[in-house]
Amino acid sequence: MIETHRTLCPYCGVGCGLEVTPPAIPGRGTLRDAQGTPIWRVKGDRAHPSSLGHVCVKGATIAESLECDRLEYPMGRDRLDQPFERISWDEACDRIVAQIQTTRATLGPDGICMYGSGQLQTEDYYTAQKLLKGCLGTNNFDANSRLCMSSAVAGYTQSFGSDGPPCCYDDLETTDFAFIAGANMAECHPIAFNRLAKYHKRNRHVKMVVVDPRCTPTAEKADIHLAIKPGTDITLFNGIAYLLLKSRKIETFFIDECTRNFPAYAEVIQHYPPEVVAETCGISLGDLKKVAQWWSKSERVLSLWSMGLNQSSEGTAKVRTLINLHLMTGNIGKPGAGPFSLTGQPNAMGGREAGGLAHILPGYRSVKNPEHRAELEQAWGLPAGQIAATPGRDAWAMIQGLEQDHVGLLWVVATNPAVSMPDLKRTQAALLRSPFTICQDAYYPTETAAYAHLLLPAAQWSEKTGTMTNSERVVTLCPAFRPAPREARADWEIFAAVGRRLGFEAQFTATTAAEVHQEFTRLTAGRPCDMTGISHDRLQDFGPIQWPCPQDSEPQSHGVQLYTNASFNTPDGRAQFAAFHSRGLAEPPDPDYPFVLTVGRLYGHWHTQSRTGRIEKIVKMHPHPTLEIHPRDARTLGVNDGDWLEVRSRRGFCRFPAQVTKAIAPGTVFAPMHWGALWGDDTEANILTHAAACPTSLQPELKACAVQLFPVQGNLSSVPATAEERTLAFNPVLSQR
Repeated sequence: MIETHRTLCPYCGVGCGLEVTPPAIPGRGTLRDAQGTPIWRVKGDRAHPSSLGHVCVKGATIAESLECDRLEYPMGRDRLDQPFERISWDEACDRIVAQIQTTRATLGPDGICMYGSGQLQTEDYYTAQKLLKGCLGTNNFDANSRLCMSSAVAGYTQSFGSDGPPCCYDDLETTDFAFIAGANMAECHPIAFNRLAKYHKRNRHVKMVVVDPRCTPTAEKADIHLAIKPGTDITLFNGIAYLLLKSRKIETFFIDECTRNFPAYAEVIQHYPPEVVAETCGISLGDLKKVAQWWSKSERVLSLWSMGLNQSSEGTAKVRTLINLHLMTGNIGKPGAGPFSLTGQPNAMGGREAGGLAHILPGYRSVKNPEHRAELEQAWGLPAGQIAATPGRDAWAMIQGLEQDHVGLLWVVATNPAVSMPDLKRTQAALLRSPFTICQDAYYPTETAAYAHLLLPAAQWSEKTGTMTNSERVVTLCPAFRPAPREARADWEIFAAVGRRLGFEAQFTATTAAEVHQEFTRLTAGRPCDMTGISHDRLQDFGPIQWPCPQDSEPQSHGVQLYTNASFNTPDGRAQFAAFHSRGLAEPPDPDYPFVLTVGRLYGHWHTQSRTGRIEKIVKMHPHPTLEIHPRDARTLGVNDGDWLEVRSRRGFCRFPAQVTKAIAPGTVFAPMHWGALWGDDTEANILTHAAACPTSLQPELKACAVQLFPVQGNLSSVPATAEERTLAFNPVLSQR
């Protein structure tokens, strides 16, 4: 009998189910990669409720990365200009403990920071929260959800009283009107988008609108593409609300009985007549009116958004203004309707459930709430007052702390901030100042490893057991089905080992991931994300389960919406309208920097290429980055397709070959964010971006900055093929900074 393992794709937040079988199957030859290494066979899991057997190229090729350039042993050095030397786990843990103790003595708990990732499993996240926020008394744990989803978190929390997307993927196939804003679903969430696109094609009455400055593959499928000017989202949403209010297409009973603050919102939208909105946004008046008409006539409106709204200096305001449209039309808590944020990372949801941002605690609790802190202190066997009462450092505040010599230890786990952070030159300069940086990762080299004093080899997907929660709140068990290489360990085991060495033996007694998960879910009892009815054993027997799932309840695999009773998680049970005027971009174009650069992802690659850059098929699909530019702008600059352009902002420069296309609006250019210094020369797009952030969510405005363009001579350099070659090629980059 063929051994089959059901698991979850470890890339985006869609959370597609996978079936994995060994490389060698009786009656068939061993599956091998181009180098002859046996690789596991991967296909979509037809039984998984979120993906129904479908999988994109990233999931289909995931096994090809498992043996590539792995970090296999702890490695250490005293200074960044020294080579790494192999050390034992005992020595690695001793170094960490010594640096933690030194930092606590000199800078206090606030000098200790950990920056994590949605690549972590929930058990990893939870153990890190106990170590940092509980035992060490610092809330300085943040994750790349800060760069990805924190505006959605803030929007949900302020509008509904709690985080948690209220919708599910079944809504993609029951809606009347899909309104997609700032999300290129076809490339970034392809399997979820395919469900929507097929449903839309089968049902002529179903409408689809896409709001995006680019004509993406998503926009190509839309009935109307609103190619708005960057930064005008709030103006557009308020303009739609103006038309809905003027035509009296609002649900007054729902507004009166289930919401608050509508009068203030109604006063604000009076300032957004359609003629002004169309001109400000750069769209046609007819399209604006048609979209408002479709919204008003549709019984079930589903809005979907991602980084285009979240990564903004007014990200929370954008999210809440979109949610306002649902509240004023009663489009929430029923099939096919609601505001649906599309999560970027595979377990960003699980991380938020486990407390994985600097202002929250496990079980959707707040560090500011004294009752919440007391509940965790009691559960963790810690003295009263041990958990700090103020939010910790967010990701950018960690960089600022390094600049100011206020951070003595930076622990980076399963992420690559030396490529993904904004204002990247400033970020890299701050990383150079770090007294002690730990890089805990499955792969080596990475760009961040060049700034590390200690490398810890982490077991990754397929090598450790744990759970992940996808965008629709479905929890899936991801079992280990192959051994971790050499001395690599599960992340939660590393955190627990350090905790025990620090003297917290009683807090870290779990010996399996299942025990860690059980401890975590007990803390969700009675919370909005109640998962007390979910365990590793139940997931193994039943399959994926959607929360909420309280103890003794019947598990549901999918289709569970939140707020079906129109009661929200606010003190009075009412949802809250929010009234915002648009402030526009934090850095608008001007005569010196006349273009707006927006950055994003491509279909095949994943973030900073730590995995996908090592997969031959994907590299061939996306061999190098390009800069999308409109033909009108290309003519003005005198460049043709393939000619090189230097892109300059107030912070640095990059060079890309031009991709002349009408898919980008005039005055706007687009570059992918995947290429760090390991994969190309002068291709780090986030060098150009700035660190201005939403004041509420603290999410940086990665989606827009002002740039200037210059034609230059250039050519495409080849990427070194092996880990050793990449390391040698990258070291001079570090020494020149």
